[in-house]
Amino acid sequence: MSLKHQLIRLIAVIICISGSSAGAVERLFWDKVPLRITLPVGKERLVTFPEDVRVGIPPIIGSKLRTQSNQGTVYWKANEAFDTQRIEVREIKSNRIYLIDLKASKKAASVTAIEVIFKEHSADKELGADTRNSGSKTSRTAGYIGLTRFAAQQLYAPARLLKSGTSIHRVSIARRSINYLISGEKIKATPVASWQSGSLYVTAVELKNTGNEFISLDPRKLRGEWRAATFHHARLHPAGSEADTTAVYLVSDRPFYEMVI
Repeated sequence: MSLKHQLIRLIAVIICISGSSAGAVERLFWDKVPLRITLPVGKERLVTFPEDVRVGIPPIIGSKLRTQSNQGTVYWKANEAFDTQRIEVREIKSNRIYLIDLKASKKAASVTAIEVIFKEHSADKELGADTRNSGSKTSRTAGYIGLTRFAAQQLYAPARLLKSGTSIHRVSIARRSINYLISGEKIKATPVASWQSGSLYVTAVELKNTGNEFISLDPRKLRGEWRAATFHHARLHPAGSEADTTAVYLVSDRPFYEMVI
């Protein structure tokens, strides 16, 4: 399966990394594709939705999973491992339904809080835009989320869905592969394209597993001081399988090769 077709099917998982942040936060964009969430056994994981929600839990995992909901945040704690189950989460006011493919595993380690974002929020939230005043002029530049989503749309969305007239423009980048973007892993990283908005850059990078082991993608292993990182897959399968390739979007305040060299 080509990288293009993989990315069309995948949900963008945005893991924002900031020098001032205490830890990573995963953001899942709801676009009618069931969101995949894995819980570590014995540890609590928080999932926040745009509005207050009601959660429907299948009876088969009722005794294996503790579920609490408060002001739009769901607190999940798995008492034991279970295979993927389809969970329905409904917003109380709007009746909007989110589908979650939830599983619990003893091998899972991440307890990173998750924020679910509805794709059709207002324009400012959608673009993650920052407004900056300069004298009498007001300029609008895209933020981390806006840059990441714009890059994904430019590469993989149908032409009819592409937006124009934004403050984001493409910049040249050498498609030179490197093997050291992710520390300690056998991954070939190849930049695909890069864009700039104001002082920020976003670069789409293809990640390909060149080894024989499964690789869990961890933003803490990325070389470079990235402002944000977006993985389309949380895991790479061994080389030669259909799922041995994915992509990461990297937001920075300098061009890509200045960050990794």
